[in-house]
Amino acid sequence: MRISIDASPLLLRSAGVKNYLYYWLANLMLHRGENTVTAFPLLDDAGPLNHEASVLGPLETIPRLALLYWMNLPGSWTLNWMNRKADLFHATNQIHKSPKGAKLTATLFDMTCFFMPEFHTPGNITAEKHFSVMLKQASGLISISENTKHDAVKILGLDAARIKTIYPGIPAPFFDVTDADAAATALRYHRDKPFILALGTVEPRKNLDTLLDAYQQLPTHLREAFDLVLAGPMGWASMETMRRIRGGLPGVKYLGYVPEADLPGLTKAASAFAYPSLYEGFGLPVAQAMACGVPVVTSCTSCLPEVSGDGALHVDPKSASELSAALARLLESSELRAKLGVNGRAIAKERYRWDLNAMQSWKFFAEAVGN
Repeated sequence: MRISIDASPLLLRSAGVKNYLYYWLANLMLHRGENTVTAFPLLDDAGPLNHEASVLGPLETIPRLALLYWMNLPGSWTLNWMNRKADLFHATNQIHKSPKGAKLTATLFDMTCFFMPEFHTPGNITAEKHFSVMLKQASGLISISENTKHDAVKILGLDAARIKTIYPGIPAPFFDVTDADAAATALRYHRDKPFILALGTVEPRKNLDTLLDAYQQLPTHLREAFDLVLAGPMGWASMETMRRIRGGLPGVKYLGYVPEADLPGLTKAASAFAYPSLYEGFGLPVAQAMACGVPVVTSCTSCLPEVSGDGALHVDPKSASELSAALARLLESSELRAKLGVNGRAIAKERYRWDLNAMQSWKFFAEAVGN
């Protein structure tokens, strides 16, 4: 098979989708056998993963973005020509049409633009609406969780029989990180006190205001013993949320964007991981924390119970008091923290491996092409 993967999000500022594509492509290459996989457009030699910038330099990125714009213009033949040898084209929402002559597939990441449009930029919503039209034309679709599959069938009217759930993997450093690595990373970020970690782009859906309220409701002795560390780039949060995060609340530390290479050590260094998101398609930071053996408190909504299972305490993300009680329960019990950490790591090792994902993906492609 000759597979062309639309990797254009690697040229953009992006978090979850970019992370998925970067590691997915690398592992498809490792497990390709006699098959061929190409990163489109002209992205086979991507540099290091950087969520804040393109994986290529400016001189290489700008022409590719211009090419992407040209390909989406009505009547443009460029997309067809560049994929003329492909048996299958796997699209993202950056492409508004499919190339002729190749089977079309795509990945379903989440349905947040349809469930919660108020939490997204107009550009994101427009891109997802274009993409939803293509999804109905696809020969097959990959969903990153059963919950996302269910929501896509419900909202978009897709045929469930054409959708295969294949969980993303977690990069090896999250499984391999040591206590020494964690201590070194904590020192580098001036974390000399135990802490609760929350990781992700600062945006309304991540529900950080509720987390801040929950932390402030913790008993005084717990707030004195544990900081709340927030890590992730500033996205499209409200001015009030930004003010609270940057305003020097007692015990609250904001690190901003943390490079990919530092995430395993920083996550491993945490006493607990908090992720009260209102909706997720998979919740990659939760799975990463589980791979590190770090106990998790997360939401009882969307895919998060499916992904975290017995590796987390699950709470109503809209209830600051329930979230605060769960954090207090976890912080006050080293035995519970150890139990959840062991459970979560076992789940991650069994289900969230990129080698497993790649082999399942190649089987999916073969079925879509008709081999």
